Amino acid sequence: MEAPLSAATGTQTPRPAVPQPGTPAFVTAVEDALTHFFATRRSTTERLGPVFVEATDALEQFVLRGGKRTRPAFAWTGWLGAGGDPHAPDAAAVLTACSALELVQACALVHDDIIDSSRTRRRFPTVHVDFEQRHRDRGWSGDSAHFGASVAILIGDLALSWADDMVHASGLAPAAIARFAPVWADMRTEVLGGQLLDISGEAGGDESVEAALRINRYKTAAYTVERPLHLGAAIAAAGQELIEAYREFGTAIGIAFQLRDDLLGVFGDPAVTGKPSGDDLREGKRTVLLAEALRRADDADPAAAALLRSSIGTDLSAEQVQRLRALLVELGAVDEVERRITELTDTGLAAIEASSATPAAKERLRAMALAATKRAA
Repeated sequence: MEAPLSAATGTQTPRPAVPQPGTPAFVTAVEDALTHFFATRRSTTERLGPVFVEATDALEQFVLRGGKRTRPAFAWTGWLGAGGDPHAPDAAAVLTACSALELVQACALVHDDIIDSSRTRRRFPTVHVDFEQRHRDRGWSGDSAHFGASVAILIGDLALSWADDMVHASGLAPAAIARFAPVWADMRTEVLGGQLLDISGEAGGDESVEAALRINRYKTAAYTVERPLHLGAAIAAAGQELIEAYREFGTAIGIAFQLRDDLLGVFGDPAVTGKPSGDDLREGKRTVLLAEALRRADDADPAAAALLRSSIGTDLSAEQVQRLRALLVELGAVDEVERRITELTDTGLAAIEASSATPAAKERLRAMALAATKRAA
């Protein structure tokens, strides 16, 4: 992927810079990198036959169907903020490695949808529901739902495996890969560990705010903001002081991002979020919002506490969802989550402002933090 030499001067033709994160052009650049990677896998998948081709096509469609490409944007900005040059010969390799985060995200979403029994994702059937329907349409033997879940588990596993392949095929220098690898390994462990904390907490009935925040820290914040920034810094061989500032910023903004997601899971507009209104209540998600409401209700309104505990995780009607929403507001839980989002955002912004990141990266990270924590979808 080297730029061609100029015949007249013998110097390299200047490379076009990768577009700015947060722009449609950056999303396109990430999706182009992903599309190219999927194309390189095609000869292997075709050797395994049409069943595997169908599954990998479904993964490609899932990955490319939509999304803000938040994780690659943070990784790329982390690299730039540590002195990375978007015009340099290795810029394309860096972008490719950053784009592999979308495959980690795909793994997490596909598996999360199975765990949560979600039926839709971005207004489309979830992967397990899609393959459940394909099984049913073809009149195949066995249980359609079990087949769909089984295929989706394997597709999620494949996404995680291919994320590794994409990094190693990116063209990063061996020294950069060596710095990148331990951070990447920690991130994968954290996101899987966070998912296990989530389902264990739900099964064990841990209703504490502390448990919900710990889940947010590892299930979402680590691989959404903190580790992507850390990965970008590792590629650029950043110093420990900048890495620590990135991690403080990333933890605070990542948790705030999830708290905003928790509010949207209850109060979001389905036309904007792509998920049914109140889905988190029907799924019984142990969010900070719910934990805070239960803590307050236990102290001041036992009847409200009993209603919350008997309602969440059930097939709620629209009217029941509306009543629970009103209760969350009345108990002050919504205001408390909003307060936490503001406090965490301020903490993250202060950490990055005091860091040695480049002025352009500071400005970009501030904009990304506000976009992540004040969004409507």
